[in-house]
Amino acid sequence: MSQIIIKKVESKKDLTDFVQFPNDLYRNNPNYVPALTADELNIWNPAENPALEYAEAQQFLALKDSKIVGRIAVMINHKEEKDLGIKKLRFGWLDFIDDEAVSKALINKAIEYAKSKNISKIEGPMGITNLDKAGMLTMGFDRLATMIGIYNEAYYPKHLENLGLIKEKEWVEFEIEFPETLPDKVVKFNNLIKEKYKLRVLKFNNKKEILPLVEPMFKLLDETYKGLSTYTPITDEQINHYKEKYFGFIDKDYIICIEDEDHNLISFAITMPSYSRALQKAKGKLFPFGWWHLLNAGKKNDRANFYLIGIHPDYQRRGVTAIIFKEIYDTFRKKGVKFLETNPELEENKNIQLLWQDYEPINHKRRRTYSKEI
Repeated sequence: MSQIIIKKVESKKDLTDFVQFPNDLYRNNPNYVPALTADELNIWNPAENPALEYAEAQQFLALKDSKIVGRIAVMINHKEEKDLGIKKLRFGWLDFIDDEAVSKALINKAIEYAKSKNISKIEGPMGITNLDKAGMLTMGFDRLATMIGIYNEAYYPKHLENLGLIKEKEWVEFEIEFPETLPDKVVKFNNLIKEKYKLRVLKFNNKKEILPLVEPMFKLLDETYKGLSTYTPITDEQINHYKEKYFGFIDKDYIICIEDEDHNLISFAITMPSYSRALQKAKGKLFPFGWWHLLNAGKKNDRANFYLIGIHPDYQRRGVTAIIFKEIYDTFRKKGVKFLETNPELEENKNIQLLWQDYEPINHKRRRTYSKEI
């Protein structure tokens, strides 16, 4: 039996191999969506990722007969520990062939690293912060992945459960087919809520008009989710980072911002055309032709993804979601979008799931993080 060697990622080539491994592993899988290689490399560059100012990270490769057969990253978010008192080792970027000797070696490396740092719990897959991708797919292996979701084969969770890891958090995702027309009661309720609370939906002539609202959007995210036990506030550096990373993908027509009579932002929602097929064609590269596929996906697409939503606590459970959905519906009708796929939502986050309840949502994916006390 060949020995599994765990190699610490140290060189530029090692990191490139680390980023490239899932692309090789899922080369023939029609549901896998590769990330842009440059973006994946930048995650581990302190000059590009502000989260590394308060977090430490290390990547490892698993080798068998000198061939790469797995990977894992381990991370400690010191801001999470300082602000919330949560001390755990995060693991992520976990991929491996269907060989339990490989998955065991990778998880054992995470456990070993945690012990060396005096940490008694590991959890993953997750990113450096709670805004990164998280959750191992446990249902929906036969569905096309999205740009913000982790994809994995069905054997992944079986391996982790066999290694004694247990469910920590669970997320659900939904697919919605938009109706030809909205029920009259939805339209009337939408108008009623706007009039009752003196709310106004902002319209943008160009993307530059959105820029002044980026910081208020993230501050509103803080207000929306600060009640969750696992939420850590977003830093100014992170705001700038996400603005630079995702602003190029954003279409002004897919952004909904709602303000009150004093011009305070009280809610926003961001959807985007689905870039999954375009990213498959790009194969991780913007050049020479990847940008063309992404551009076309933004212009003509019958699928969209729901990315972010923020609602000020003072307006939660007051029907503001009806305004958001009506605006999404109007935009999608103009753009020819027929299907919406939500982002992963914590199973217990019923407030967000209420947004879809009247539109026959299909729960088509589930994902979870796994943990282990050591």
